Amino acid sequence: MSGTWPPGYGYLPLGEVTSTLDEGRARAGAMTGPTWITATHQTQARGRRGRAWAHPAGNFAATLVLPRLDDPDSAALRSFVAALALDEAFTMLTGRADAFALKWPNDVLLNGGKVAGILLESLTTRGRLTGLSIGIGVNLAHAPGGDAVEPGALPPVSLMGETGLAVSPEDFLEALAPAYARWEGQLATYGFESLRTAWLARAARLGDQVTARLPNEEITGTFRTVDATGQLVLSTPKGERCIAAGDVFF
Repeated sequence: MSGTWPPGYGYLPLGEVTSTLDEGRARAGAMTGPTWITATHQTQARGRRGRAWAHPAGNFAATLVLPRLDDPDSAALRSFVAALALDEAFTMLTGRADAFALKWPNDVLLNGGKVAGILLESLTTRGRLTGLSIGIGVNLAHAPGGDAVEPGALPPVSLMGETGLAVSPEDFLEALAPAYARWEGQLATYGFESLRTAWLARAARLGDQVTARLPNEEITGTFRTVDATGQLVLSTPKGERCIAAGDVFF
């Protein structure tokens, strides 16, 4: 990697794997610090709730393993760190900050379509949190067809298709890794409030009506904010609702 690679972060490039998340889980015990794992192809890539994630050639697939993270509340905030880092990387590469937005809890949008997704997976030993894997997938060159997403979900888009910009997975990582390290450092130094403010400034549909789909109910309300713990706050006819996890539809 180039001289912009963040100090203290490892890098493990791989070829074909089941998924970078699987590799992170298998290799975390031998890691001494945060490590980026990339793959040229994933045969069993996955997204939230076990959904399949397409990984055609030329797209970006990586997992950042944080092997010494044992605070569950802090772990959940890494989706905001990753989202802000992705936004920074996209903006640096394209010069088009206005084209991108962040969708709670784990997506990056480009011109209103989904260009990147984030998936957090806990690493545990005997039921105790010992680390975190942050899976990141980016549609650099190709976007899956609309039939690959659930009804009502935003359409997938690619960076190439929307901007005409060709970015290799290696070049994207060189932008993303230092951006992640900066936001991680900001979280460690200043706490979540500074990230919360930055994330809300880039949030998609803030102030608009959205629907949060939970396992046992759907909640429709006005997207008011994200609270100090990262929960989505909706104003509904029955009062304010704070949502820790769910899928949001516009």
